[in-house]
Amino acid sequence: MSSTFFVYIVEAKNGILYTGIAIDPIHRVFEHNNGSKGAKCLRGQRPVVLVWASDGQTRSQALKLENRIKKLSHKDKVLLVKRSRDGT
Repeated sequence: MSSTFFVYIVEAKNGILYTGIAIDPIHRVFEHNNGSKGAKCLRGQRPVVLVWASDGQTRSQALKLENRIKKLSHKDKVLLVKRSRDGT
């Protein structure tokens, strides 16, 4: 049985947008905020808030999407989050 993966974006208190993949994005945000398993670049920027998550995908698809999003400019990531909130 293969797991379903999600690509997610969290926003840190300083406005940084961090992109990652996880089987459970809600739990992953909890780890970013409360544990030593969070991304090092976010450790001094807690709390982080989940601002975007994709639909479930295979691990390979999620990694490819994560890579594409990480290559976007901050402005384009903000647009991605805004469009998903607006439903456009």
